[in-house]
Amino acid sequence: MNRKAEIHAAYEHLGTHAAHYDGMMTGTSVFGCLALRFLWQFSKEEYASYMAHLLAGVPHDFAGSLLEVPVGTGSLTMPLYQTLPRAKITCLDYSGKMLDVARKLTGKMNLSNVVLQQGDVGALPFGDGTFDHVLTVNGLHAFPHKDAALDEMCRVLTPGGIFSGSCYVRGERAVTDIFVRTFCTWRGFFTPPYDTAYSLRSRLAARYESVNLHTIGSFAEFICKKK
Repeated sequence: MNRKAEIHAAYEHLGTHAAHYDGMMTGTSVFGCLALRFLWQFSKEEYASYMAHLLAGVPHDFAGSLLEVPVGTGSLTMPLYQTLPRAKITCLDYSGKMLDVARKLTGKMNLSNVVLQQGDVGALPFGDGTFDHVLTVNGLHAFPHKDAALDEMCRVLTPGGIFSGSCYVRGERAVTDIFVRTFCTWRGFFTPPYDTAYSLRSRLAARYESVNLHTIGSFAEFICKKK
């Protein structure tokens, strides 16, 4: 089985256990809180800060076109989209199971401005300059071909558009690095090589006019503007 197939299988499985996954992502379950504290090494204050800044790149009055990839179950971003009724939002994911969960959530929240689509970030099915904003939350560390994914996300972004999001970076917390190497990589959730904060900034700076990046715990959050 090649790496893309392994990743697909891993997230298809995760989609069938969405409640546990969402509980960890949002810190709303006992298991999720324990994982965030002891595996991801977030203090309560750090995770609150991480969540507060996660979507800061999207303006409160955004009314343009936005691509989110990968959308996962949508638990982190759909509440934001509910506040942006004039925005045209496309959410893409490689896993059909994850999209099924996200689709149920958009229906529950009556999000008529959100379109869900299956696809590969390494070969996005959109024309050049299609979107005003591209958002990727916790996706870069999973993508098997990171430069291809970054190139594609930049390609579909309009000149002057914003690329923002977050991802795991190595070298910040030793326990998390061990957990990523021994579990996340083995299970197909994450794919090496993993960037440091410095190497990620360099990758982004090679593609964008400006890069604002900071780390919280073992994650980098970034907001970039296309040339």
